[in-house]
Amino acid sequence: MSRAAAEFQPLQIAVLTVSDRRTLAEDSAGQALIDALTAAGHQLVERLISKDDRYQLRALVSRWIASGDVQVVLVNGGTGFGPGNQVPEAVRVLFDREIDGFGELFRQLSYQDIGGSALQSRALAGLANGTLICCLPGSPGACMTGWSGIIRDQLDARQRPCNMVPHLKQPAGEGACPSRS
Repeated sequence: MSRAAAEFQPLQIAVLTVSDRRTLAEDSAGQALIDALTAAGHQLVERLISKDDRYQLRALVSRWIASGDVQVVLVNGGTGFGPGNQVPEAVRVLFDREIDGFGELFRQLSYQDIGGSALQSRALAGLANGTLICCLPGSPGACMTGWSGIIRDQLDARQRPCNMVPHLKQPAGEGACPSRS
């Protein structure tokens, strides 16, 4: 392993809150994610709030996937079991690869806090064009469960035995992504 691979690499992250009624001032879950990612040393590229509309969500996330400046997209809200929750249907079709273990692990961690209600979580994650997309429920507690229990370590190049950093595109103007052997 090279020394560079063991150093922290700040990532470029976008945060999308999915809500039909929240404003930026009321977005405690999105703000919790922003506070956590900046405290960890990463950079917020953009923050948006969108209605829970499958096609609008797909367009926003697609723009970030195509961007040379966004390496990670954190989506909060719209993952519940209710009929109006569209995030899994909007985002899953964009994945080049789904990360099945993300939803499984998130539900396992959530079970410790909310018991059998964790069954109704449709949290998911995947990679698209070198961009990691993580979709979490819209409560600050659920976002922190996902951040602390899964995402934080996977966004840290020092995390062993593996992390997601080698699979992410480099921001525009930087060198190619290191490959894993």
